Amino acid sequence: MRAFDRLASWSPLMLAALRVMTALLFIEHGTAKLFGFPADPNVANIPLFSLIGLAGILEVFGGFLILIGLCTRPVAFVLAGFMAVAYFMAHAPKSFFPLLNNGDAAILFCFIFLYLMVAGPGSWSIDSLKSPEPIVTTPTRHM
Repeated sequence: MRAFDRLASWSPLMLAALRVMTALLFIEHGTAKLFGFPADPNVANIPLFSLIGLAGILEVFGGFLILIGLCTRPVAFVLAGFMAVAYFMAHAPKSFFPLLNNGDAAILFCFIFLYLMVAGPGSWSIDSLKSPEPIVTTPTRHM
């Protein structure tokens, strides 16, 4: 197990990679709703001033803030709540099982955003540049 202990130094970089990839995937959902790209027939011609239009706005702008790591913790908190509401409004009524109701992405986004809210943005973020002290991402050990 000592070989894996050396990987701990990569934690801030992998946290940043998780943040960036999550943001890019999240933005893609928003651009499909707002701009029709990539084309998704399920969200074609969505009015901007609708609940799904609001979702697209949150996905694009919130995703962009997560991508660049600006105000990561409060934005992640809002987006986690947004994903929880989206799951229970749009997916859960279809089926109890996330695989069957297509809600697995909403659940994963929700929990990744909750993790980002607690862990912070990692390296490669505007938040880490603004912070006077380095952002600590290593948990303390409790015995």
